[in-house]
Amino acid sequence: MRPGHGPAAPVRSAARHRLGTRLDALDPRVRRDVVRLLTLLALLPLLLLLARGAVRLPHAFDPLALYGLAVLAGTVCLLHLAYSRYDDPAVRPLRSRPRHAEAFPALPARPRVSFLLAVRNERAHIEACVRSMAGVDYPDVQLVVVDDASDDGTPDVLERLAAELPLTLIRLEENLGKKGALVRACAVADGDVLLFTDSDCVVAPDAVRHCVTALVRHPELGAVGGHCRALNTDAGLLARVQDIWYEGQFRISKAAEAAFGSVTCVSGPLAAFRREAVWNYLPAWAEDRFLGAPFRFATDRQLTGYVLGQAWHGRALKDRHADSPFVRDHDYPELRWEVGYTRAARVWTRVPSRPGSFLRQQIRWKKSFIRNLFFTGRFMWRRGPAAAALYYGHALWVIAAPVLVVRHLLWAPLHLAGPLTLLYLGGVVLKGCVWGLAYRLDHPGDRAWRCRPLMSLLSCCVLAWLLPYALLTLRRGVWSRSAA
Repeated sequence: MRPGHGPAAPVRSAARHRLGTRLDALDPRVRRDVVRLLTLLALLPLLLLLARGAVRLPHAFDPLALYGLAVLAGTVCLLHLAYSRYDDPAVRPLRSRPRHAEAFPALPARPRVSFLLAVRNERAHIEACVRSMAGVDYPDVQLVVVDDASDDGTPDVLERLAAELPLTLIRLEENLGKKGALVRACAVADGDVLLFTDSDCVVAPDAVRHCVTALVRHPELGAVGGHCRALNTDAGLLARVQDIWYEGQFRISKAAEAAFGSVTCVSGPLAAFRREAVWNYLPAWAEDRFLGAPFRFATDRQLTGYVLGQAWHGRALKDRHADSPFVRDHDYPELRWEVGYTRAARVWTRVPSRPGSFLRQQIRWKKSFIRNLFFTGRFMWRRGPAAAALYYGHALWVIAAPVLVVRHLLWAPLHLAGPLTLLYLGGVVLKGCVWGLAYRLDHPGDRAWRCRPLMSLLSCCVLAWLLPYALLTLRRGVWSRSAA
């Protein structure tokens, strides 16, 4: 049982296990059809509500009603994809494989893994992270930890661990930032798979094995991400709300993208990359510039973008850094890699427990979204209509959110249109309840699903305002993993 969860966890696991065992006993084609049928039955109330609204819309056109239908339709599509089309590549072979699968080189049956970590000022939590890395059950792992000029006692902890555990410790005298520090780690990495985690995380013992299994079974996967939850759920309501939100973002959003091999962000808590898919682009990643200045954010999204988009932009990126040993010493072919997600590979991260830290984290993520939109947005339309619809639909939703909030939470009350505000907030809560019920379906008996509507309200009333601020302060910021 993982840290931060109580006695309800075994009940949830037993219920999931029984259903999973019955489904796995079926013929694969029968299993697929049964899962699709069950998904449609579960979504039937939302489909009926969507159909009712669509029928009434032409007779009484209302922009708010149209917006509500669009949000509802998007939610239904995400849930349908996540529950009926997603296959865990670490558990079973993917049903949907690319026609050009033979173009991808196969990994060895047991590839060597370089497990890499960059840390700055994490004295309180770094030992738990490093010990979890050293405790994985995969037999051929190279551990590399880079201390990015910490000044809080972190170096002393790492020196003690390096004397006890089989790890390579690199100490930097000058702060390079997370990307620069990780590239230093990559320079000494000799693995077929480069696997990253964050310094405030704890990795499950079997997480590396699941990531490797997914990559070995599916040579077309250039990268695969794991499933992340909150480690410190006992830190308060804010932490619990984020934990349920993380579950949905991975179980639903990333699973929907994975159905088309186009996960757009292999998140930092557990990110596994094939060496061939990412090696030549590490200097471009470390030296990324945006609006004429070095850009220190977008670490996860940008590196994933290099895997997804190298078939179209890889050669130009390599030519730009032709003198780097990452490009000069070995030039890997630009392939149309796919990017996946494995729910079986578990990792837990310390989420911010105080409002100030939470808002700073969200601003960093908004900046990453803005920068990555100008890179990944240039080629996602080439990866097929479904993957493109998911990506650009999400981008439009994020961009439109501040406008919608201003209209419904400021303009409407000032113009004595209070019912419009209530209707908007009601729709936000309804969407949160739908995601919460999806959580309860996966975790029977867990009452934490009730936190999900709170996250929807928080996103609407607080987080939506951060996008304009992030845009105005795009060049400002330093990296830190502290969740205090």
